[in-house]
Amino acid sequence: MPAEPADLVVLLDEDGSPCGTAPRATVHTSDTPLHLAFSCYVFDDADRLLLTRRAVTKRTWPGVWTNSFCGHPRPGEETTEAIRRYGLHELGLTVADPVSLVPSFRYRAVDAGGIVENEVCPVYAVRVDAEPVLNAEEAAESRWVELSELHAAVAAAPWALSPWLLEQVAAIEAAGGWPVIDR
Repeated sequence: MPAEPADLVVLLDEDGSPCGTAPRATVHTSDTPLHLAFSCYVFDDADRLLLTRRAVTKRTWPGVWTNSFCGHPRPGEETTEAIRRYGLHELGLTVADPVSLVPSFRYRAVDAGGIVENEVCPVYAVRVDAEPVLNAEEAAESRWVELSELHAAVAAAPWALSPWLLEQVAAIEAAGGWPVIDR
């Protein structure tokens, strides 16, 4: 039976151009094809960042602290719409006006179980004025942190953080910082 369109991710060629689709449930393996994703960092009105700890049932990097949420745009779906969809699904947050921080971020990482992440993963930030309501299948817990706390965690315990968060923090700062909090 063919996969429903909602369960498909966009496959990419080495240049980052769409070249097909695959069922989301089959993409993350030991030989993960390059595909489209996104990462989003959620800030509150006090300029604190929401970190989440991935559910221990997640296929990749279970129980690891990471950015607020990540996901995969569906074929034909704008990334900003996917961000809104995932924000509501994973964190119970209505998000608007995503700000692009690193539009061309790309990474490949292998977790301890041999599962590969291989994504073109534009990085965004949003601001909210509500508390998250976590979907337990996605996030085990969350915590609002100051950027100084994030930097301290990156320096002291990088092993406790997702590899994409580590690379994204460096890329965001190399691109000029966190404009979403520079009001």
